[in-house]
Amino acid sequence: MAVGVLLLMLIVGLGLTLSEDFLGDSISFIEPHKDPDGNIKVAFHHRQNGKNNCVQPSTFTCEVCASVINSLVMQTDQDNTGRGRWCQSDRLVLANVLLNASHISLSNTGCCWATNNDMKTNWTAHAHLDLRTRSDTEALNNCPVTTTVSSLRVPQNCFSNIHLLAYDPDGDHVKCHLTADTAVHNISLNENTCTLEKTGHVRDGVYVFEIMLMDFPTQRISLSYANGTSTYWEKADENASPLCKLKLQFLLEILPSLPNCELGHVQPKFLDPTPKHGYVFHATVGDKLILYAKAQAYRATINGFQVSGPHNMKKEFSDDEYGKAELTLTWTPQYSDEYRVSPICFTAETNECQSEMRCVVVMVSKPKSFNDFSHSKDEASTSFTPTGKTVVTCTANQMMVAIERSTLPGVDVNSLSLNDPSCLVTYNATHIIGSVLFSNCGTTIEDKENYIFFKNQIQAVHDPLKIVIRRKAVKIWFSCQFPKRASISSNYNVEKSDYIFSDSRFDSFSYSFDVYTDGNFTNQVQPTAYPVQVEFLQNIYLGLKAETELANVSLFLDSCTATPDNRPDNDDLYDLIKDGCVKDQSLRVTMVDNLSYHLDFQAFRFDGDHDQVYITCKVLMCDVNDPLSRCAMGCLNEQFRRRRRAVGMQTSTQSLTQGPFQFVSKAVPSGTVHHDNSEMKKAEIIQVDVRKNDDMDYVDNMKKSDAPMPVSGGTKLCRVWMEIKEMLSTNISTLVLGSAYLSVVVSAVVVAYYIEKRNREDQKLLLVS
Repeated sequence: MAVGVLLLMLIVGLGLTLSEDFLGDSISFIEPHKDPDGNIKVAFHHRQNGKNNCVQPSTFTCEVCASVINSLVMQTDQDNTGRGRWCQSDRLVLANVLLNASHISLSNTGCCWATNNDMKTNWTAHAHLDLRTRSDTEALNNCPVTTTVSSLRVPQNCFSNIHLLAYDPDGDHVKCHLTADTAVHNISLNENTCTLEKTGHVRDGVYVFEIMLMDFPTQRISLSYANGTSTYWEKADENASPLCKLKLQFLLEILPSLPNCELGHVQPKFLDPTPKHGYVFHATVGDKLILYAKAQAYRATINGFQVSGPHNMKKEFSDDEYGKAELTLTWTPQYSDEYRVSPICFTAETNECQSEMRCVVVMVSKPKSFNDFSHSKDEASTSFTPTGKTVVTCTANQMMVAIERSTLPGVDVNSLSLNDPSCLVTYNATHIIGSVLFSNCGTTIEDKENYIFFKNQIQAVHDPLKIVIRRKAVKIWFSCQFPKRASISSNYNVEKSDYIFSDSRFDSFSYSFDVYTDGNFTNQVQPTAYPVQVEFLQNIYLGLKAETELANVSLFLDSCTATPDNRPDNDDLYDLIKDGCVKDQSLRVTMVDNLSYHLDFQAFRFDGDHDQVYITCKVLMCDVNDPLSRCAMGCLNEQFRRRRRAVGMQTSTQSLTQGPFQFVSKAVPSGTVHHDNSEMKKAEIIQVDVRKNDDMDYVDNMKKSDAPMPVSGGTKLCRVWMEIKEMLSTNISTLVLGSAYLSVVVSAVVVAYYIEKRNREDQKLLLVS
């Protein structure tokens, strides 16, 4: 096909054709691919926002495209109020670039913008991608990822910063720049954070924003052409042309002022477990990903959520009488989504306004089990690529490959081995089978971004003394991939949590962190039961276990913390175990054996709007015979923590997360309707405050038994309060008597607590002397 301008017909979610329907658009590239012959394939998703009908065609131009394959237009979201104010569609385009092209440019123009204060009519979409190979990734450049919801609205007097998504898969610095045609009075753009900021009074109306996103490397790299020549790119050289630039276009409507700008009043505010803006999730082709969002507006009605996401993402909405609403997004990536980095943005909607816009990123990888075939180029042998069925099975510590023998005609199965020639394969009448631990038989480990790859191969063993080879050369690669850390929060449902790690001294090992239904620790909570529903003060049962092929190693439980969301570094945290020492007196820890623990404790919640709790534990593995390891040190109080540092044989500390545990209320007796909420609130506060001041018990002093830890005076006080609360709910006379009784009980508990504390101090002095 002659070099020229190729018109790419994209049906992209608009009902335009000379009507004032255009609300904006965005382009998201999938990682470009170059085949061995140098041909480059570029795929991108084009999301377009409009009104009314969202499936009309528009035209892109590409100067270096030889051919293109267009998918069907798919509407992804629309206004559910019946007003037809907005809609969005998405389309995938696959373009074959002409040989030796160093870049690709896409552009599209049309008419007309929806009515706006700037009186703009014509619009232009644009993207430019450098197609040279980067030296730091040894791959083609990835463009920044961005999008917005179809309709952005903010009250004039409640204008807060609007955070736009600007994520770069290569880790490059992304700079956002307003185009010359965009100039909104008293609204500026922070180019480094890609945030719109109000600098003064902005009058009501609709404004057009055209923002160019550009990426720049954060280190000195070289860019290689197809002919082998290369040029250097200096670190964050913003005076040079960016590796990629693409335009994000949208409308912002400034609404009339609200009587109250408090979040959660009329303007919805997000609640846990809504993910934070910019959070990166990981998904796998064929596996379901579930995202949750929750919002509240107690002086308005949330009538839905606006979502910008993949076309096959399912959206479920629910609300209650207290102004709260929930969003559940379900997406199962297809094979066409492999290596896709998909942006997802959402807002909670009321008739008066909307919440802040939050955006997250989903990175899609290959299926968990996959195989990769290659063949030898040895001139003295015959090579081929198997085409039959091959099954790879991945478990916590090993992988197994089974190959149909019919796909390897003429191959001497007795000559086949794994990467280590001493590890021979086995076979039966129908299959050749290779089974290998991650720690032997020449298994290699590759560390790529958020995943660890374990690779091995089946190969033909050759006699080094023979000069002439008449056997067919065989090289069949197989591998397993695991996330470095399980993406527990990727759907806010932890379910079965397995963590795979590798250490040069401990080979590969794995951890599991599970929730059990009762104190027998035999039945695990099923994945469909997440989030786990618990009542206040109900016992929670957790199990921690390590799996390894090594003998004489031990699992050590260093810490466990509770947080109101899935971020272990949240400032609002509560220590259950710290530095190997038990901090919560309701917590009972049983060391079942060297590689497993059982934990159970009474459920509690954080003060405020939080109705969920996540538990994060830090664990490590040690050599049981090493007296200098962290395991041997056990509980470290403040004094020993300053003096001692583990220097023995041990792994690095790893974090394991479980949750969320979601609180449900018990049935309230008829006589206590007006008092139960406030009293329960007091009980909750008492419990958390008392626990923070409890004395330490020690994990290293635990025996392999089910004997419960002593209950502190503080925990007793919390339970007494709950019992007294039931008694106080009858009548006024009981209230008076109950108050007197409460004061006597509290006084007795306090006195007993300080007597016990004084006795311990006296015993400590005697031991010291």
